[in-house]
Amino acid sequence: MIRAQLDKKKTDVASMFDAVARRYDVTNDAMTFGISRLWRIEITRAVDPRPGERILDLAAGTGSSSVPFAKAGAEVVAGDISEGMLAVGREKHPEIEFVYADAMDLPFDDGEFDVVTITYGLRNVTDPHLGLREMLRVLKPGGRLVVAEFSALESRMLNSVYKEYIMAALPTVARAVSSNPEAYVYLAESIRAWPDQLTLSHWILDAGFDQVKYRNLTGGVVALHHALKPAEPAA
Repeated sequence: MIRAQLDKKKTDVASMFDAVARRYDVTNDAMTFGISRLWRIEITRAVDPRPGERILDLAAGTGSSSVPFAKAGAEVVAGDISEGMLAVGREKHPEIEFVYADAMDLPFDDGEFDVVTITYGLRNVTDPHLGLREMLRVLKPGGRLVVAEFSALESRMLNSVYKEYIMAALPTVARAVSSNPEAYVYLAESIRAWPDQLTLSHWILDAGFDQVKYRNLTGGVVALHHALKPAEPAA
């Protein structure tokens, strides 16, 4: 029984996702009652993929988030630390490049990408501050960052109910559809422990990005943070 702890050791998190890789997309759809597909549309709009752009999609898992970028004509690199997820992704989407990519030590050159995006994965990074600085490093000047992450509901009263009751139900639902329901105990706990939208905005600013803004989806269940790497000063 594999369950990563909230100290988020990289090997534990990778093993946890290896164990759920085969049914991960099905489980997500079931647990969000299909809303995750609508969120994916909004994430794609936020990324705004363009033909010829080079996009790094981190925590890409099996590549569901990467497919719309490739269809828009972008060159997509799907990165993840779970070899199980990467294997499933390569089977399902051979047209996309899947690579092992630790967000804290990205295997790419400075200024290599027009866009870096990470979907539901930043909270699984052992040091998210270091991860954000690495994302800044591999972006071109003026490049775009999009972070999609579970967040805090706009209503404090509803947020309390959401965190204490709905999130407590996640493992129960997962037992009916997942190959490793214990993994979803960690996922529920990690969502409870994750900071709110304003705190994450400050983290992104502190990493060196500017023009940071966010937009809530489904009342704040998910928040989309968008930022830019500062452009190089004119010579």
